[in-house]
Amino acid sequence: MAKLSITPALLPDTNIPGPGSFMRAGKMALPAAIGLALATVASPSLQADAALHADAAVSAISAPKKGQEEVWVVGQQGENYLEDDLSSELYTTELINTARTISVITADVIRDQGADSLTDILSNVPGISIQAGEGGVPAGDQLSIRGFSARTDIFIDGVRDFGGYARDSYLIEQVEVAKGPGSNYTGRGSTGGSINMVSKTAKDEDFIFGTVSLGTDNYKRATADVNQKISETAAFRLNLMVHDADVPGRDVVDNSRWGIAPTVTLGLGTNTRYILSYAHLDQENTPDYGIPWVPVTNNALPEYRNKMPPVNYSNWYGMKERDYEDIDNDNFTARIEHDFNASLRISSQLRWGETYRDSLITAPRFNSNDSTAIRRNDWKSRDQEDTIVDSLTILTADFQTGSIQHSLATGLEFSDEVETNYIRAITGNQPLTDLYNPTPNDPWGGTIFRTGAYAEADGFTSSAFLADSLTLNEHWLVTAGIRWDEFRLKFKDVAANGTVTPYERTDDDWNYQASIVYKPAENGSIYAGYGTSFNPSGEGLTLATRNLEDLAPEEGKSMELGTKWELFDQNLLLTAALFRTVKTNARENDPVDATLIQVVGEQQVDGIELSAVGRLNDHWNILAGYTFMDSEITKTILPGQLGNELPNTPENTFSLWTTYEFDVGLQAGFGWQFVDDRYSASNNERMAPSYDLFNAMLSYGFSNGFGLRLNATNLTDEDYAGSVGGGHYIPGEGRSFLMSADFQF
Repeated sequence: MAKLSITPALLPDTNIPGPGSFMRAGKMALPAAIGLALATVASPSLQADAALHADAAVSAISAPKKGQEEVWVVGQQGENYLEDDLSSELYTTELINTARTISVITADVIRDQGADSLTDILSNVPGISIQAGEGGVPAGDQLSIRGFSARTDIFIDGVRDFGGYARDSYLIEQVEVAKGPGSNYTGRGSTGGSINMVSKTAKDEDFIFGTVSLGTDNYKRATADVNQKISETAAFRLNLMVHDADVPGRDVVDNSRWGIAPTVTLGLGTNTRYILSYAHLDQENTPDYGIPWVPVTNNALPEYRNKMPPVNYSNWYGMKERDYEDIDNDNFTARIEHDFNASLRISSQLRWGETYRDSLITAPRFNSNDSTAIRRNDWKSRDQEDTIVDSLTILTADFQTGSIQHSLATGLEFSDEVETNYIRAITGNQPLTDLYNPTPNDPWGGTIFRTGAYAEADGFTSSAFLADSLTLNEHWLVTAGIRWDEFRLKFKDVAANGTVTPYERTDDDWNYQASIVYKPAENGSIYAGYGTSFNPSGEGLTLATRNLEDLAPEEGKSMELGTKWELFDQNLLLTAALFRTVKTNARENDPVDATLIQVVGEQQVDGIELSAVGRLNDHWNILAGYTFMDSEITKTILPGQLGNELPNTPENTFSLWTTYEFDVGLQAGFGWQFVDDRYSASNNERMAPSYDLFNAMLSYGFSNGFGLRLNATNLTDEDYAGSVGGGHYIPGEGRSFLMSADFQF
């Protein structure tokens, strides 16, 4: 939960809440609190009308200013979108002195925007593009950062979370987006950047927060957050979520999910702390593969070749009787933290995670070059289980050698990722449908069954890393880091008759980062940084596709020159950066034999990134960012692609979210997101047009721990391609309204 420090003058009286604030959380017996929360999940009527939701953002707790006493306050007044405390011990300096662009989206922002998914949260970070999930990978959170895919670069509390699913926001404390290669921070992958979701854990405080949300398109959502001290040094926390809604602007598509996440912390306030956590997310959705691009060979719509067809953005081309998506996600985490003294600390975390995906989705494709009929026999099936066991140990130390102050982090990580995907077939009717008037209610009457064939992958990673920040004097700071990763993948392709085709590959590499920071003043920094990364050919946990077994890793490197300044008593952070990211050994299809891949390409993205986050005054919060990206394929064997732009890399992206708190208890918010034109593939033949989205919010904090919030999304009801793929695009959500009641006990 974010921590907020405000001056005594802003603190409301414990019995008489000030304008725009809620009363301090009262106590409730733990059994009663859990019973109330569990009733939310168990009762459909409560799910629809009166279930609890506890956004950590309702508590609006964020890091105290330097030199101020930490205070826990509940409410809107005094919230700050600036969070400079990163969760990973591998960042050995404060955010202002870290020589890379890092965006932190706090619980306050998530609450104010009513964001219920990771995709919603990431709309606040320019330079991120959402992909449609093609290329043999499962649907779910698919995205690129600074022009490079980050599908396998999503982390939970520093541990890779590689399952194919859409992530919910109910357990997220904050989201940290680090731009540039992973280097010593995350290891393999992460050419353009990585995403870390920080989970809620038990705190030294008693509180119960809740929100009930109802909206257009049958939107119903509720979450509960119950934290209870069970002794002076132990606490228990329970987060719950239920969600059921149609997708605004899309026919048929809906999402239904629930989650439960208990966690206990032992040793609060002592030198040794034990954190045990479990999180479960269950989803039953009607999936969406969007609308097909018009093929270049299509004669029925010659004026729309390689373009979006002239159809209603609500059209859905699947079969309601056949298409489905069921997902179960579980994570167990055990963590130990021990402080040897004020300067030496160790943490060790063990994670077991599993994601099971059972889905069948229609991929709409034109049936022929001479008609607008859409065939539905191109279906994408997943009967897939992903598991991970990860051990991460980090030792941090602060010490001095002569006049140089060191802040060091070193450790080991071992990770075993196993994926099994069963091949399936279907029977039954698969009728054509019409591009302009799809018929989702067509009968199917078939069955889905396993053929006996399956693919199994086992990827084991061993890592060792070291980073040290050296404060030379009050003006100069040098940081250097190194990481060694070995990634060994064993893969077998098992045919229906039992024939096994094995593949195996091992890659290891050293990755580096180095930076120098000049501080002209205590509240500012000017920096230059460099980092590397590598992408092994089997990082997607497959080697059977073409000749991946024979391919060396892709190599990434990035250079960044920037400056960061804290203003208004360290309440506002302004950043500006120039960057260049280069990927060499980029994998490309052979121009003669498209079933083969070669690693001969080179891709480059040059850019500018600007941001402002924090408080402009006691009433005004802002979160704004702009990214310019000039992408180019600088080396290729593919005809006609030299000099092309990278796919899903818009030249300009901009996001703004700002709120103003009036003295009468009213808070108003406004958001604007702009995404420029972007190509769907490196051949630059299909372009998704640019779009602007405008959002708004009004909230009012009453006394007795109660508040109301109205969120409006996509006010102009813009039609746009939210996710772009090579064969199709998925329209973004249409206009919607959401009313939420925030309350506490």
